[in-house]
Amino acid sequence: MRTIAQVALIAVVTLASAGFLPGQAQAAQDKPAAKPTVPAKSGTVPPDVRARVVSKLHGASPNDVAATPIPGLYEVTMGGVVAYVSGDGKYLVSGNVYDLDTQTNLTAARRNSARAAVLASAREDQMIVFSPANPKMTITVFTDVDCGFCRKLHSQIAEINKAGVKVRYMMYPRTGPGTESWKKAESVWCAADRKEALTRAKKGEPVKGKACGDAVIKAQFEMGDDLGVEGTPAIFTQNGDYIGGYLAPADLVQAVLDSQTAATTAASGR
Repeated sequence: MRTIAQVALIAVVTLASAGFLPGQAQAAQDKPAAKPTVPAKSGTVPPDVRARVVSKLHGASPNDVAATPIPGLYEVTMGGVVAYVSGDGKYLVSGNVYDLDTQTNLTAARRNSARAAVLASAREDQMIVFSPANPKMTITVFTDVDCGFCRKLHSQIAEINKAGVKVRYMMYPRTGPGTESWKKAESVWCAADRKEALTRAKKGEPVKGKACGDAVIKAQFEMGDDLGVEGTPAIFTQNGDYIGGYLAPADLVQAVLDSQTAATTAASGR
């Protein structure tokens, strides 16, 4: 189940995508401006502030709390979610923090960094991976075997791999636990050849097998929630950029390259 911070953050992302936030920031993609950024973390967090924040936000740990450039406002990062709380632990602010002098979205860089850390911690033996021999780039895709655009993306997996892209699939049955899509995901995971089973399932073919993978599917589903997945396919780059849903292979490769370039530019301070 999502935390209050996650739900509030998703609402803000939706507003930004619709153009209701400054500069129509396209928060669903979370692309930080390619300009020098002021670090979101600066200064120290008083111990009593950490204690108050942790006591109010279920699941938060002291290490999740950091200072921001705004006096009295502290950042809380939980999974791939970034939110802000007041020092007294009474108020939660969910959304993007902008530096108006540089027109920089400070939250986007922090959110991408948090997502990248979550994705880097995930084990590939707990995924279904389609990869060329020498991948040039890697994406993680949260997928639903019954999703039309997920099926379209997978029908082009050979072309995507040929372009040098490793695809790491994680299951995200949108209908939730106990549903037919969830059971199909389990059957794929429990098959002797998961890659072949996933391909068959995405063609609408039945996959026979025991439903033995509930815990694995649940873990993948919850990770998707933590990263803010709202639909499938949900495609993330290695640097934590959420580049959205289905894209044709050439467009997908270009989006990943653009994401890498933006991340490199931001890191170099240019």
